[in-house]
Amino acid sequence: MRSVNPIYHHSTQMLSQEQEWITKAKENPKNFAPLYEKYHEQIFRYVYQRMDDKQSAYDVTSQVFLKAIHNLKKFEFRGVPLASWLYRIAKSELNQSFRDKKAKRAINIDDIQVATFMEVFEEETNSINKKRLFNALKGLNESELQLIELRYFEDRPYREIGEIIDVKENNAKVKTFRALEKLKKSFNKNIRL
Repeated sequence: MRSVNPIYHHSTQMLSQEQEWITKAKENPKNFAPLYEKYHEQIFRYVYQRMDDKQSAYDVTSQVFLKAIHNLKKFEFRGVPLASWLYRIAKSELNQSFRDKKAKRAINIDDIQVATFMEVFEEETNSINKKRLFNALKGLNESELQLIELRYFEDRPYREIGEIIDVKENNAKVKTFRALEKLKKSFNKNIRL
């Protein structure tokens, strides 16, 4: 059984507090500070995991929050944290950054994330399996990789994943399952490295 990560999962009380902050920020952008403080590190980590340059990750993160402040009046509460909306903006900004700079997408994950993810495969975590995992991850397309990262590296619920990628919760489950099956198949195919 997976434990719930309080960084990504919100109680009704937390969502209510966040709605108050959003309402105040819509009235006056100066009131955006609590939302920025709550989500900056999380969005930065999301961006940086996909880039190979820390300064560029900071730049993209800044763009995410600038767009969020300018477009907050358009935000509609759908029962999930504001983070879902911020992730959609971040995804768009990342894609734009890759197009503008012709940069390659990076996969930056630490040993703890690899070890946690390896439990899905019920394999021993060692350097050979890490190499196999990285090779298997390279075989996923951008949307499949995002699903794996959101679900298994960031421990996000399917409802929020659906909100981030703009699909229904059940569709997010199906797409994540298919991406995981593709990853497992590729992982098991690369037994000899």
